[in-house]
Amino acid sequence: MSLVVSPDLTTEHLVLRSWTADEAAAVLHDLRAAAWAADFPAEGDRVIAGLFGEHPDWLGPFGHRLVIERASGLVVGSIGLFWPPLDGDLEIGYGIVASRRGRGYATEATVALTAHAFTAPGVREVHAEAELSNPPSVRVLEKAGFQRVSAADGVARFRATFVRRK
Repeated sequence: MSLVVSPDLTTEHLVLRSWTADEAAAVLHDLRAAAWAADFPAEGDRVIAGLFGEHPDWLGPFGHRLVIERASGLVVGSIGLFWPPLDGDLEIGYGIVASRRGRGYATEATVALTAHAFTAPGVREVHAEAELSNPPSVRVLEKAGFQRVSAADGVARFRATFVRRK
């Protein structure tokens, strides 16, 4: 697996950093790293790490990143764009470990990565889905400025659209 190191995205409380090959392998082989929160990785992180070989673009400058808590330096989740865009549309997905939920980290990371997505050529929309049975995830997207566009079968679909400033 070849990983492309991308510049970090830094927010008030977080650093969003590209995965390394060693980190992906450690997640896949249930190895612990000292720089991980005690409850990282979550199941979603394992799924994503397992798909990097099939989707190498997910590790490019507009792909998936680890979410690092600046205060502790620990990995507390992951977030990613499912690259490449389809007709200018990208999907975003995120997860923060249980021990760090409720601190606004998912919203902060979603805002930062969405803004970054709109710097990619041709990206006009970022979308996400959240299960209606997971109100905190719905709130993350609403707080991050996403608009709900539909709901069916227990899943709400949200989108953020790039608006050119004049």
